[in-house]
Amino acid sequence: MEPSRKSPSVEHRKIDFFDSFRYFIVKTPDTFSNVSPFLIEKAFNSSIGEVKSIRKMRSGDLFLEASSAKQATALMKLRKLAHLDVSVAPHSTLNFSRGVISPADFLNVSTEEIKENMQAQNVCDVRRITIRRDGQVLNTKHLILTFNTPDLPQTVKMAYIRCPVRPYIPNPLRCFQCQRFGHSKTVCRGQPTCSRCAEVGHDSADCKAKERCVNCKGDHSSFSRSCPTWLLEKEITALKIKNKISYPEARRVVSSRTPVAGKSYASATSKSYVSTAIQVDASTAPTSATAASITPKNVAVDTLKSVSPPRDVKKNRKTRIKESGVQSHKKKRSNLSKKLHDMGDDVMDIHASQSDESLMDDLSPRPSSSGSLRGASAKPS
Repeated sequence: MEPSRKSPSVEHRKIDFFDSFRYFIVKTPDTFSNVSPFLIEKAFNSSIGEVKSIRKMRSGDLFLEASSAKQATALMKLRKLAHLDVSVAPHSTLNFSRGVISPADFLNVSTEEIKENMQAQNVCDVRRITIRRDGQVLNTKHLILTFNTPDLPQTVKMAYIRCPVRPYIPNPLRCFQCQRFGHSKTVCRGQPTCSRCAEVGHDSADCKAKERCVNCKGDHSSFSRSCPTWLLEKEITALKIKNKISYPEARRVVSSRTPVAGKSYASATSKSYVSTAIQVDASTAPTSATAASITPKNVAVDTLKSVSPPRDVKKNRKTRIKESGVQSHKKKRSNLSKKLHDMGDDVMDIHASQSDESLMDDLSPRPSSSGSLRGASAKPS
């Protein structure tokens, strides 16, 4: 049986003021498509002042972000925009924030009593998370608080107890019509699809066919929580809420750090081979016998190291120095400088090693901890 999900809408919440709202939806019985965007902007500026942002949604409605509480109150009273009749409603989700608290002392306190005593802290809804064990539904100490403000508070005070608030990460939004993620049934443009067998044209209630996922094509239903697509959408939702970014932005971030399918680690780190050659002046070119030994070779290029010149060129230069008699003349001084050079290299290696160790300590990652609530559901008040 497909699990159902209940979420309180803004119409069922008793809120006596709108000055804390920031995001609004403006609708019209006609359409905004036949009206010039310049006229719409001028109409808003003359009615309620310059708003922070205006954006046209896929449904054709206008999405507005108010710049102040006074403007938000004036926007809720707006009934006429230029020659169009309009209706304004606060956004059903963006104006609210939800957090989780876990006070053990309130395990036996009803959610109605908690909500009544926390309305002064902008709490408009309280739900308790329950778990199912041995066929019985058991209450937990975890409470989901809904605040009528977009910004989630860090702590709340319950009687004499101060509780830290952590963000609530809901399950991914899945359309009950096309079974895809990222939108709801009310705005879906796809065809009705069975959530069990992924076939179009019938409901999943009476379906007895083999399970098949619409999203990952795996051998499970489309609402399975073991689906790789569901797990990916869960990560996108968590990033969206924690970083306060839009769903498309969160999807791009998660997709950019997800490994590319079909490309192994060995192929990503393999070395490339290039052909190298040496260009010489014709007037100073070596003899034919020597030139024949200098041929281009295919060498493996490591981007972290430079390619050294061929050994044959160094040998030819040493041969010329040896023939001129300079090597035998400076033999003693060469040995002395060589010893000093080796000692200097040892000193440099010691200092380089210490600086590298301190640098690695500064760059080493710090351990982090994260927690999640698994196998639990929220019980409405």
